[in-house]
This record gives sequence, C-alpha cells and structure tokens, in this order.
Amino acid sequence: MSVPDRVVAVVGPTASGKSALAVEIARRLGSGEVVNVDAMQLYRGMDVGTAKTPTAQRAELPHHLFDVLDVTETASVAEFQAQARRVIADCLTRAATPVLAGGSALYVRAVVDRLDFPGTDPTIRQRWSDELAARGPSALHAELARRDPAAAAQILPTNERRLVRALEVVELTGEPFTATMPGYDSVYPGLVMLGLDVPRDVLEARLADRVDQMWADGFVDEVRGLLPRGIEEGRTAALALGYQQILAFLRGELTEDEARAATVAGTRKFARRQDRQFRKDPRIHWLPYDAPDLTDQAMALVG
Repeated sequence: MSVPDRVVAVVGPTASGKSALAVEIARRLGSGEVVNVDAMQLYRGMDVGTAKTPTAQRAELPHHLFDVLDVTETASVAEFQAQARRVIADCLTRAATPVLAGGSALYVRAVVDRLDFPGTDPTIRQRWSDELAARGPSALHAELARRDPAAAAQILPTNERRLVRALEVVELTGEPFTATMPGYDSVYPGLVMLGLDVPRDVLEARLADRVDQMWADGFVDEVRGLLPRGIEEGRTAALALGYQQILAFLRGELTEDEARAATVAGTRKFARRQDRQFRKDPRIHWLPYDAPDLTDQAMALVG
C-alpha cells in the first residue's frame, strides 16, 4: 500500500478514547488529518455533551467536519457521506492521510463502504410522520418489527427519525431496510480500521465518570445557551444523548438528578449497541484501550 492510498478509521464505543488515539496517529504520521465521523460533533455549540476535541487542540493539526451545522439543521447520513468523501479525496490528493474517528457504525460505513442510499418519497414519509404523531414511537417501532425485525432490532424506539425513514424505505423499495446495508467492501483499498477494546465493566464506569465530568464542565449551561439558537426545533440535535435529557429538565419534566441518571443509562445502552455493531466488522483490528504502547501498536498496523 502506498502512502497516498492510506485511509485510517479509529472506531469503538463512546468513552473508549477514539479521539485521542486518532490525534496521536495523525501527529505521528506527520501528514495525518483528523476527519470527524460522529453525527453530533457536526453541530456548532454542542461541545461539552459530545466530548468534542477542544478547539485549541484541533488547531494543532487539521481537523475536518466539526462545527458545520446549526442545531436547527437535520443531520443526513447521505449528505454526510458526500461531504466526508470529498474531504478524504482532498486529503489523498495532497498525499495526506485521513484519520477518521467516530462511534456511529452507520456513519463510518456510509463513508468507507459501498453504501447507496435509497431515494425518498415525500408523500410516504409524511404519512409515516403523521402516524408517528398520532400513534407514538412505540407503536411505530412495533410496526417496523412486524415488517423488518432486523431493522427494528437495530433502531431504538426513541429514534423517531430513523423509524420513519426505515418504514419509508421498506414501503418504497419493497425490501427490508437492512437490505440497503452493503457487505464489508470498502471503496478505499488502503483502509485500515482500528477498534478500541474496553471491558464492559470498565466502560460502564468510564461512561458514568464522563457524564459526571460533563456536568462539572457546564453541560446544563451549554444546553441552556442553545435554547435561543433553536435546539428544541432541531430534529437531530434535540434528540442527542444528554441534550434530550437536559432539555426535559429545563422544561420541568425531570429533576436534574433524573436527567443525569437518564443520560448515564442511555449512554450505556448506546455504547453496548455501538460495540455490538462494530464487532460484526471483520476488518477491525482490536487494541486494548489501556495498552501502554497503544499508539505504537496502532502505528504498526497503519504502516
């Protein structure tokens, strides 16, 4: 593999240390540039609750696809695929190595694999959106489970936008929503995928500590400051873990302690799902998150 062909992806569950390792790899390479593949880190102003790499650290070497959306805008994986591939193409043209970092298996695979998104039908989508408003997300999740059990197993009942999209695709194509996912066949021949392996008990403790630290760093004030910018109207940003719970607290629907506990519980569930999804990918080289020579092990695989 020649250096201009190389694309690195650092993946794993929340709080595993992906961002730090991606930065270290990019720094060691000299020509490395970090590319965000986390949907929520696309949003301006959502810093504390997404554990975004601090601005000062991002200034030390090129970082891409951070702070590109307002909280009122909807994150689209199809649009993100096009944006990220343009960034990667630019890096490769300049003989720079893009180092992708993110915890969403869908966003990672949308960028690196041969994933083509089905079209959309506004009429069908609106009908399912109306069904959502009338019957609620639990009823729609049950409907999806009847039509496409595999998709229902991957989509949380609270993820209203993906529920509507999955039902739209099933009706539009006549095929399961999960059938739109490709095999593990990358568009980049020089792809190297690294995963951070964290024991379950350790990860759950780290997640609780991370949420405590976010609260100490002003997470509630961050969300409060996003209210005038329209976060409650955002179809994606308002549903982000932690943000959704704090918004409920600010509306008086939860106490602050309940919001924090719900954030920990939701983050743990999300992290378990992330880990299950990534474990299915045979291309990922799993590295112990706490290895004293972690970066050296990663560099040996990157080349």
